[in-house]
Amino acid sequence: MATKKKEEKDSGEASRARAVATNRKALFRYEILEKVEAGLVLLGTEVKALREGQVNLADAFVRFEGEQAFLYQMHIGPYRGGNRENHEPFRVRKLLLHKKEILRLYGLTLQKGLTVVPLGIYCNDRKRYKVTLALVKGKSQVDKRETIKRREADREISRVFRSNQKFSKRDT
Repeated sequence: MATKKKEEKDSGEASRARAVATNRKALFRYEILEKVEAGLVLLGTEVKALREGQVNLADAFVRFEGEQAFLYQMHIGPYRGGNRENHEPFRVRKLLLHKKEILRLYGLTLQKGLTVVPLGIYCNDRKRYKVTLALVKGKSQVDKRETIKRREADREISRVFRSNQKFSKRDT
């Protein structure tokens, strides 16, 4: 049995990380400078609610207190099968990072305009929930407009290619 698991890992099989939520607003609002992966300290009902996909990262951010990192404003909805002992949706959650990583990120956030925000939450192959954090710098209004123009141009190009492929298939 153990050799079979080892063979699967050696065969280059991709890990079965399953994305639970992504922070699409952060991708638009900020310029990503660096990404870091961190664990989360969760309660039982929070894990069950995450499995149901009841999470919102839109306004979440990381704050450093002492030598620890905490995730604020992440909404995990109440578990439907829970009782009166259900978790609080906007509870402050501790992040699991190495001390060196925390101190380095904290030092970088002291620079003007830099902050740490979550980009997404996923469940790894060991059934552990991880959050992808990013060191970010806010985009200016001009940069946001440029991003919108680039996205619309890419859509138009892909639309033209799709229509050309349909015509080429009819010709053959």
